[in-house]
Amino acid sequence: MDLFLLQVQNAVDTLNKAATTQPVAPKEMHIIDMMIKAGWIMIPLAILSIATIYVFVERWLAIKKATEVDGNFMNIIRDNIISGNVTAARNFARNTANPVGRMIDKGLQRIGKPIDYIESNMENVAQLEMYKLERNVNVLAVISKIAPIFGFVGTLVGLMQLFFNINATGEYELSTIAGGIYTKLITSISGLLIGLIAYLCHNILHTQVEKAANKMEAAAADFLDVLQEPTR
Repeated sequence: MDLFLLQVQNAVDTLNKAATTQPVAPKEMHIIDMMIKAGWIMIPLAILSIATIYVFVERWLAIKKATEVDGNFMNIIRDNIISGNVTAARNFARNTANPVGRMIDKGLQRIGKPIDYIESNMENVAQLEMYKLERNVNVLAVISKIAPIFGFVGTLVGLMQLFFNINATGEYELSTIAGGIYTKLITSISGLLIGLIAYLCHNILHTQVEKAANKMEAAAADFLDVLQEPTR
């Protein structure tokens, strides 16, 4: 009889526990909190991300402005040269504030010299203009390589600290270990994302620079053709 009463009491206690137990809401992952917990390594990663955005926007605007060439630019230059009004052609080229205008202006300054000499002078100007367009673009290539390394270093340092604390305190609960690991992995993820974005930005700008180079080559070829046109 006592055994039966004990079993009944245990059953009642179990039901009471089940009734009073509230479901535990799952923890939400807040990116900002995890970034803060990731430690000091997020500071250089944040600097790299800001540098990526700044360089891309600044170079994009500069290259876009440099490649804006009037469709009638070479026609106006050609008409002025054929009519013998080189001064007007030079004024028009100087007022065109882009690499093509500066390159053509250099060619106009050398009219009367051998074609090879004019061409070499224009090539020198084109190389200088290309250098200006490519300025700081390689910074994005560097960021695309070092950002993932910073992220991996941050994860490894965080894991080392985590296991050191476990060894020092003797506490090795699964929840503590898992929480520490996924928090430290945020540095690797951030580094990879920053590196990927920097890589894409670098390729986009490189493509725009190549388009600018093609426009300069086309303008130079047209200009040299104009100079030789009367002799055909």
